[in-house]
Amino acid sequence: MPRMAKPIVIAHHLIWTVYGWWLPNDPRGSTSTTVRKAYIGSLGELHFGRKKIQPAGHDVRAFYEQAAHVLKHPLLEVRGRCVEIVARAFEQVMQDERYRCYACAIMPDHVHVLIRKHKHHAEEMIERLQKASRLALLESELFPAAHPIWTRGGWKVFLDHPDEVHRTIPYIEQNPIKINLPPQRWPFVVEYDRWPLHAGHSPNSPYARALRSVGRYPR
Repeated sequence: MPRMAKPIVIAHHLIWTVYGWWLPNDPRGSTSTTVRKAYIGSLGELHFGRKKIQPAGHDVRAFYEQAAHVLKHPLLEVRGRCVEIVARAFEQVMQDERYRCYACAIMPDHVHVLIRKHKHHAEEMIERLQKASRLALLESELFPAAHPIWTRGGWKVFLDHPDEVHRTIPYIEQNPIKINLPPQRWPFVVEYDRWPLHAGHSPNSPYARALRSVGRYPR
């Protein structure tokens, strides 16, 4: 599919992990280019990029059982009541900042959030969501005091077409189901209306013109 010379981002797929759960030398591969801590480097070689042939589940579990002995903080998961606490913190941030969220999956070891383009950059949205949910979990005393809970920062996938948003939504929604957890339905998640190609949009908007220039505007 032709791409715009300067893509106009319409949504952000934000991903981040629970502390300690996707290390630079994870046997599945990672996006890290360095191992900054010697105690983490002792776990194995750096694996940049996701491996085409994925290791067996027991190998991944063995890696993190070993990691639990060298990490500074306990290797914990977000499960049960913690999931609801994180969701409520997310909802408050969505309301306060007027983020429009199209999908969200709060997993035991990572989070997926799909948010419409906003005045805040992707990094700031991640920071605000992480901070609010971390404070909520610490106040609940379900995590030890001073535990970082999240790995700082995260990954950003920039989406520039409604079709990409539509493809990403079911991918996020399937995350819990793939590991035999119930589907997640959160009150702050709204149905995607194909913005900015929603009903009644201007066919002469800068976005529509940019799509038309590369043959991606719907006929």
